[in-house]
Amino acid sequence: MRFLVAIPVHNEAAHVHAVIPRVQEHADDILVVDDGSSDGTAARLAGYDVRVIRHAVNRGYGAALRSSFAFAAREGYDWVLTMDCDGQHEPASIPAFRSRAAIGGVDLISGTRYPGGSAAAGRAGDEAPSDRRAINRIITAELNERLAGRLGAGLTDAFCGFKAHRVGALGELSLDEDGYAFPMQLWVQTAAAGHRVEELPVARIYNDPSRSFGGVLDDPETRLEHYRRAMHRELVKQAERLPAGAAAGSSARRR
Repeated sequence: MRFLVAIPVHNEAAHVHAVIPRVQEHADDILVVDDGSSDGTAARLAGYDVRVIRHAVNRGYGAALRSSFAFAAREGYDWVLTMDCDGQHEPASIPAFRSRAAIGGVDLISGTRYPGGSAAAGRAGDEAPSDRRAINRIITAELNERLAGRLGAGLTDAFCGFKAHRVGALGELSLDEDGYAFPMQLWVQTAAAGHRVEELPVARIYNDPSRSFGGVLDDPETRLEHYRRAMHRELVKQAERLPAGAAAGSSARRR
């Protein structure tokens, strides 16, 4: 089984030296997608034996993930694991994803910081900001309701970026979302395609709760509505392949 670890980065010069060596302890094949960094990230990456794709300009989180998926397919990998470079994903969890992928029977293995809806094991004091917890809880519940059991036993963490994707299954999706709403498109299309999903508990780590989403998305209400609109838009597109009524109603009907 060929297994690739892909790390999207944007202005992560402060974290590269702490994260990349630890990932190398658990993975041989590593791809970093530098999404238009302007802070010296590229120079720091040059010192490591990793593959690098560079976007000339910042295209967005979803675009960086899609570049990693395209690379994995082109290079013949069976699985691609995505993780962040800000220290909030524990590299020591990589073997658990690889082991579960090797067993088979799933198409997407998604990390959860809240297994069973409770707080996952994490370091003392590692708690997401209250607005992020609330938005995650609301969106996770709405996805589970509207997709009516199409995501395995049901999601507990819709926004964890620590995921292992079966590359063949990714080839059946039509992903084009560039920004932070990418998970909305991924979850809806995964459900519509009938792909098998399983969550894997991972540590909850928040090194910098003040990190910005950028622009208007730093406002929690704006961010919530942005996610809802993206979810609703994808539900409408996939309506024929989803349970009746999944796309009905306003994307912003819940408060």
